[in-house]
Amino acid sequence: MDSMNKDNDESLTDVTSLWHSYFEHKTIEVRNQLAEHYLPLVKLVAGRLAISLPAHVDRDDLLSSGFFGLLDAMDRYDMDRRNKFETYAGVRIRGAMLDYLRSKDWLPVAVRQKIRRYEQAVYELENRLGRAATDEELAEELGVDDKELQTLESQISVATVIPLDDYLRMDAPVNGDPGPSERIEKEELRDTLAAAIDRLPEKEKKVVALYYYEGMTLKEISLILNLSEARISQLHTKAIFRMRGYLARMKASLV
Repeated sequence: MDSMNKDNDESLTDVTSLWHSYFEHKTIEVRNQLAEHYLPLVKLVAGRLAISLPAHVDRDDLLSSGFFGLLDAMDRYDMDRRNKFETYAGVRIRGAMLDYLRSKDWLPVAVRQKIRRYEQAVYELENRLGRAATDEELAEELGVDDKELQTLESQISVATVIPLDDYLRMDAPVNGDPGPSERIEKEELRDTLAAAIDRLPEKEKKVVALYYYEGMTLKEISLILNLSEARISQLHTKAIFRMRGYLARMKASLV
């Protein structure tokens, strides 16, 4: 145990030394050493985005865009702010990946139309019921059978690649500690999201908790819940649209 702690301390010292050297000299060699050290972070962010990505999205291109996000984070990082680099870089890496996805315009018009129809059906049905709708009730609302509903949910799962991450993110802010008003808003948002999650069916609730709060990938969640990755993606899609509907109803009630 002492040996392991010593190794960790030495590793931390090495990285800190690299940072100081990079800030002082800005050499390509030191930048590459730092980038290599943080490369697993790029792979982690890509793995988490994979919960909603369709098969035709090139994972190598996604990793490349994330790598450029990492380099951008390294150039912009300010050690004096005392923010953890991994937190700061994670935001930049994910942003670079999402910019890449948006630039590819990878969501077909037909899928966009199905998304709007599905989202409206979930919103109206659960607003009437005052609870989460069952698959049978949602299928009836959409005028499809159970198999067609599953196919539809598989197709629209690509829409949730940019879902509620920005709302559910509980990381420390990039630009320092939040002020009193920001803390109050964050608490209110946290309470609202907790209420939205609490209304989800049990399996969807577990997927949301493991993905957003435990930081697990699609594959890791599938192993824990003993379900296929496709089924986890489907449950994630259902949860996102239910929560979007709930948040929309909450917003409407405040207007």
